[in-house]
Amino acid sequence: MTNPIQPIAAALSGEGFALLEATGTRAWLEQYGSLSDWDTLAASWDGMALDAFMADGGRYRRRRYGVFHTEAGAILREAHQPHYQTTDYNRLNGGVERWFEATPDAIANSAAFQTVLRACHGLFGQLVPGREWHIETHQFRIEASPGMAGQPTPEGSHRDGVDFVLVLMVRRENIKSGTTTVHAPDGTDLGEFTLTHPLDAAIVDDHRVFHGVTAVEPIDPTLPAHRDVLVMTFRAI
Repeated sequence: MTNPIQPIAAALSGEGFALLEATGTRAWLEQYGSLSDWDTLAASWDGMALDAFMADGGRYRRRRYGVFHTEAGAILREAHQPHYQTTDYNRLNGGVERWFEATPDAIANSAAFQTVLRACHGLFGQLVPGREWHIETHQFRIEASPGMAGQPTPEGSHRDGVDFVLVLMVRRENIKSGTTTVHAPDGTDLGEFTLTHPLDAAIVDDHRVFHGVTAVEPIDPTLPAHRDVLVMTFRAI
């Protein structure tokens, strides 16, 4: 039987990205631990604070943030710190230190969260062996309402200034669109995939491709609408 990590690693090595349906993601993740408390993890997206650093004035994004690093095979959490990107990588919100709500220890230490961390470490460590990693984790909720589309990537198609990026679907509620797009540096379309079900995932080699997500709108304008994803970025150190 094929190891679930092998086709993902082959896609990243070949095309520079991998788009995974939930069954494939689950098979990969469960090689590294348990998803038994996934529902508790998913519920932690409720009640997050608004992102107060939206240069477009938008009030459609909620966010939590955590920083980790690897050391001799272990994944260790660092003290809470600001998120920083240069304007080379984030034309809209870059160039400033952005302090977001910290991901609670109970969530960061949960079985499912730790499983995702270990799975990414295993995958990216296979592609770039012998390195330690700086890891940043982002809980994103993008909200949509009548007259206000939610923008998962308000900076447009972009790179993040890291080595690899995982975008993992947690929950979609009453939204349409939100299609992940992947582009070559010259703008050529390479692929697209709508993360629809929990554990659908997109993984990109940030050196080789750009990625973005189309705006989301409510299906029923009378009901709450949001898109919840977990993003993890890995940068070799």
